[in-house]
Amino acid sequence: MRPKLTLLSDEIIDRILEEAYELLLKPGIKVQNEEARKLLIKAGAKVDTETHVAQIPSSLVHQALVSVPRNFFLYDYDGNPTVQYGGDHVHFDPGSSGITMLNPETLEHETTQTEHLIRLLKVAEQIPQYDAQSTAVICHDVPKEIQDTYRLYLALLYSKKPIVTGAFTNKTVQEMIDMLYLFAGSKESAREKPRAIFDVCPAPPLIWSNFGAGNLIALARAGIPAEIVSVPLAGAAAPVTMLGTVTQHTAECFAGIVIHQLAKEGSPIVWGGAAAIFDMRKGATPMGAVETAMLDCSYAQVAKTLNMPTHTYLGATDSKLVDAQAGLESGISAMVGALSGINMISGSGMLDFLACHSAEKLVLDAEGIAMAKRMIGGVQQHTDTLATGFYDDKINFKGGDFLKQKATMQLFQKEQHLPSSVIDRDSARVWKAAGSLDAFDRCKIRVKELLASYQRPEIDPEKVSRLHEYITDLAKQAGLNELPKLEE
Repeated sequence: MRPKLTLLSDEIIDRILEEAYELLLKPGIKVQNEEARKLLIKAGAKVDTETHVAQIPSSLVHQALVSVPRNFFLYDYDGNPTVQYGGDHVHFDPGSSGITMLNPETLEHETTQTEHLIRLLKVAEQIPQYDAQSTAVICHDVPKEIQDTYRLYLALLYSKKPIVTGAFTNKTVQEMIDMLYLFAGSKESAREKPRAIFDVCPAPPLIWSNFGAGNLIALARAGIPAEIVSVPLAGAAAPVTMLGTVTQHTAECFAGIVIHQLAKEGSPIVWGGAAAIFDMRKGATPMGAVETAMLDCSYAQVAKTLNMPTHTYLGATDSKLVDAQAGLESGISAMVGALSGINMISGSGMLDFLACHSAEKLVLDAEGIAMAKRMIGGVQQHTDTLATGFYDDKINFKGGDFLKQKATMQLFQKEQHLPSSVIDRDSARVWKAAGSLDAFDRCKIRVKELLASYQRPEIDPEKVSRLHEYITDLAKQAGLNELPKLEE
């Protein structure tokens, strides 16, 4: 049996859906993109020309939900279906869009540049627990006008895995779509086997901004998967109650799906988010809070009632260091996400309310992910009998001699996850002899090993040339004559 976590009753989910439909009409959804408003008006929604508030009837939601794909894949560079959105498939990727990175030697949070993103890409590429890469940090050593596109450029060069990315403007989302077309060889190839998915965020409460709605439209028409990342903050930019926040989240997702499907029926879109509570004492949005994980589990349950693909932001911490708090918060929330059957769980590697990234935390979080994946693997029956077949007339009552049995050698790796050297299971004597290292010290060693063993993926030189020419041209338009030098 596969264990599963659910927090909401069917009755409560019905009420959430009912009230979300009410919110779409009163107060409505503020839609700040002109083209999105035109699509809504043409479909029969009422839109106030002055306030740009749209009243979206439930019939449009129902129509959009009919056309949304319930299952789709992201593909790796070699064309293999690697990430499956839909059902209870669970995948993890590093958190995205960090603005600082933890220096493991000084423990300072450094402003992120090209070298930091490459470091994270190299580490995540070699860790099997990460099913996809992300455009993990913003590179401040290139002009702001190309930062979105440049991050995707680096991910395509240094990784073969699928990519979770996003754009902060309508201009850059189109540039990134064009880059994916270039890399795939054609629009048709990019649509048939999508390599990347784009996070798209509404603005709480109940707003689809100009660039957010514009991103939805561009991605839908391009046939590139979109991932709604609704970010209601319970008590600040959403009702203080969990149920109220989940209801607002539902309305924001409904509105986004309608806009997206009106732009192009049948384009893939995911019900996702990064809902969080608002800490009334600190004025912060704690991603490591258990209530944040509960919010995410709850909205995912609503999505699954509608048979929608799902996403969330978990596995992160509010700690500033890779310490006990980081392990506690990240491990618990990763487990909650996995037990909720959420298709893509973003956030690993991130510190400081999603502002800071850490390669060392990536390797630590991978161990928590492995435990979460082992948990959802459940308890399975591998033998005809449960226990009696392991005993015979010559049983040694003092020890059992189970280590000598052939079944033990055959089955222990199916029953047990064997962690990497990041996890200490040595005796105290052996641990002291090895230097009495704590988890962070072991993570630092593991990162150095991964960086040393990394080999740049073999990518078609013609594709690399097309990408380089494209990004170089954009850089020159932004006033940068030469891109940062890249590592091998």
